[in-house]
Amino acid sequence: MKVKDAMHEGVQWCAPDTPLAEISKLMAQEDIGSVPIGEDDRLVGMVTDRDICLKAFGNGRDPAKLTARDVMHEGIVYCTTEEQIEDAVHLMESKGVRRLPVINDKKRMVGMLSLGDVSHAVSHELTGELTRAVSAHH
Repeated sequence: MKVKDAMHEGVQWCAPDTPLAEISKLMAQEDIGSVPIGEDDRLVGMVTDRDICLKAFGNGRDPAKLTARDVMHEGIVYCTTEEQIEDAVHLMESKGVRRLPVINDKKRMVGMLSLGDVSHAVSHELTGELTRAVSAHH
């Protein structure tokens, strides 16, 4: 099975100067835990709900003054629509991520592949392997 057959489409992204309050609102409205960050038509980072909690509130900073750039992970890990789902799962395991942006052959982000998407697409054994890998204590 290819990634395009398991991913969910219609992913939203924000610019690096987007206020955290706006990103949090988007996460709540869309029931998502991460938002890709794009600049100059390129993915440049990812903001997760955990980033907001730990890097904004956890550091005693004023979240009302922070933007995506202040808390985002740089260096996006992604997969492509045409990759085999097993290859994407192994990438998620090796990088310790629960979600991957998915790009097409024109390098456009067209979806996200999440742990939940994987659980519906592959064997229980492979899903368990991924869950153990991304849930391991650091």
